[in-house]
Amino acid sequence: MNEDELKTMRNSFNTVKNRSSPFLKEPKTIELQEKVKNIKKDAIANGEKLMKEAINSLKRNDIDVFIASDDLDAQEIILDLVKGEGSKYIAKSKSNTLGEIKISKFLKKEGFEIIETDLGDRILQLKKDDNKPVHPTGPASHLNVNQIRDIVNDAMDANLKNDPKEIMEFVKKDVLGKLEDCQIGISGANSIASQEGSIVLIHNEGNISLIASKKLHIVVAGIDKFVPTIEDAISIGKLEIIYATGSPVTSYINIISGPSKTADIEKKLLKNMYGAEKVVVILLDNGRSEAIDECLMCIGCGNCIVSCPVYNAIGNKFGFNNYLGGRGVAMSNFIEDEKVSYDAGLFKCTLCGLCSINCPVSIPTNEIIEKLRKSSKDKGFSPDVHKKIKDNIEKNNSPY
Repeated sequence: MNEDELKTMRNSFNTVKNRSSPFLKEPKTIELQEKVKNIKKDAIANGEKLMKEAINSLKRNDIDVFIASDDLDAQEIILDLVKGEGSKYIAKSKSNTLGEIKISKFLKKEGFEIIETDLGDRILQLKKDDNKPVHPTGPASHLNVNQIRDIVNDAMDANLKNDPKEIMEFVKKDVLGKLEDCQIGISGANSIASQEGSIVLIHNEGNISLIASKKLHIVVAGIDKFVPTIEDAISIGKLEIIYATGSPVTSYINIISGPSKTADIEKKLLKNMYGAEKVVVILLDNGRSEAIDECLMCIGCGNCIVSCPVYNAIGNKFGFNNYLGGRGVAMSNFIEDEKVSYDAGLFKCTLCGLCSINCPVSIPTNEIIEKLRKSSKDKGFSPDVHKKIKDNIEKNNSPY
């Protein structure tokens, strides 16, 4: 990221801060925070039980379920599912989990064309180089309207002006045109309600509704996404919306509990009405079963990076894949290893704790980072300057 992009990102973050600030002080938001903390803590403590219940409930709802141990496993499961569907295009929604398994890059190598349906993700896809997102709900928040205009014009041989509405309409028309020949949609999930066997997805653009209407809808969700009920999932979603966007409610909440069906003719159940003919859920471990419980508390709002002085200084160089900032660095230790965690910025964190103070569920990211640094150092991954200081102390009884 260059300085102009960092400046635009900071301005975008300030907009979110100003918009969300009044809601964060409201008693009902504070009450919701405590409720969500308890939901997440209980869900993590009862993860295995909820997972078994969810698998049974999903299958009862005629949803196919696969378990992926890691990213490569998930990629192969998805490839097997999309082969033979007769569709070159695959419609994709914004999802940190899909970014984690690098599904777009993988399927592109296999001959498919991924269509990012979220506007921000589509802009980054058209950008091609240096296209890592900077915020979980605002992936292109570091690009101003002039940069976005140039990206779209260059990638699509257009002649658009720096008018946000014109740009949006042009990109939307192109995406919708490609989706006409698309039979496959792939998304993440905000939560999975174990009792009901329901997938809850939250969005503003309406794009997930398009994805969920494709013949095959594939949902990839981490095993940390289970909650007992739909009501619990909605509570988590409401809190995420407030912190991520500064709005008290989102435009759309999709609850998917099986393929499309109707019973409007003599109450006889008929499948394959307007929506998906087949829904598949892939439950991804990829280090989550080994992760520190607090790492799994995250609701994906991105408020930690909005408040992080390091992230505001260097941007998405601080983080891992789509997992940004200190929490992303921490997760990389479990998804990959100490070397990846070190490269992601383990020793860039100042341990100031602003991420924890501004986290709606009070994840102690700075404390997690501090613990992981010791583990990383013990395995030989620490900054050269630290090693130099250590050698100086041993030789000279002084760090100098």
